Amino acid sequence: MHTVADQIVVYGAGTNRIHYMNPTAALVLELCDGSHSAAEIAALVREAYGLASVPLSEVTGCLDTLREAGIVS
Repeated sequence: MHTVADQIVVYGAGTNRIHYMNPTAALVLELCDGSHSAAEIAALVREAYGLASVPLSEVTGCLDTLREAGIVS
């Protein structure tokens, strides 16, 4: 991951593609370390941004997109 302006750039070696992420998607990716479930990641995103509720469906959608892009498995 590299920061460029206000986005995070990730190179997907398996797909040979470059992906641009906003800070929230980058946080979700950073938390994909194998020790957090989707619900735990969503709770951590809620804490990081001071949200009123846990954004589980949004985080799940982000995780699906990361998987489809071959960035996480």
